[in-house]
Amino acid sequence: MRVAIIGGSGKMGRWFANFLLKEGKEVIIIGRNERKLLEAKRQLGVEVATNVEAVKSADAILLSVPIDNFEEVVQQVSPYMRPEQVIIDITSIKVFPVETMHKHIKVGLTLGTHPVFGPGAKSIVNQNFVLTPTNERERTLAQKVRKYLETRGAKVALMTPQEHDEMMAVILGLSHFIAIVSADTLVSFDRLKQMEAISGITYKVLLTLVESVISEAPELYASLQMSLPNMMKIEKLFQQRVKTW
Repeated sequence: MRVAIIGGSGKMGRWFANFLLKEGKEVIIIGRNERKLLEAKRQLGVEVATNVEAVKSADAILLSVPIDNFEEVVQQVSPYMRPEQVIIDITSIKVFPVETMHKHIKVGLTLGTHPVFGPGAKSIVNQNFVLTPTNERERTLAQKVRKYLETRGAKVALMTPQEHDEMMAVILGLSHFIAIVSADTLVSFDRLKQMEAISGITYKVLLTLVESVISEAPELYASLQMSLPNMMKIEKLFQQRVKTW
């Protein structure tokens, strides 16, 4: 099986490239940044390309691109797809990507997915995946993907794109908001290293949350805050609860 990963030179794209290679799949990484592509080629030993036309040779296409570029990439890929191909996205929100794929992909089969973990994951075992099929063909594909992932130790849930985004507004949106505000608060204090050295579990958990957010690209969290539903309402509720306490 040959898999084309668009955006595969990024962190999550490389994670999936490495996973698929270990599974015995043939991988081609497609991207715009030639330096990153050459680095991925050197590190992973995969074929690389800068032209999305290269998807024509793939059995499946994995979209690992930022939300801000998602529709543009889907429009570029669409003319080169074949009816028997599968195209899967791994963005952290689902309503917009799924609707965008349905809008522009006229042939082939689409499926919205969300691997709810970061590129630091050591393996797929015990990692959460959410699949968001919207019709019978997609549900059939989702069951196949679910079986494939679960036999490799992953945990898989199926739901609608709307249900996914509503839950992720709390799971990701609120968590990231708390982490960002906490980070902004902590930098106001001196002796952070000394505090960590004498701290207990609660403070260390807070630091872990903060570090997990600030280590990622700020554009990712900005797009999540702006794209997930009801974020302003959730953040306002949180601020009200802070005042109450």
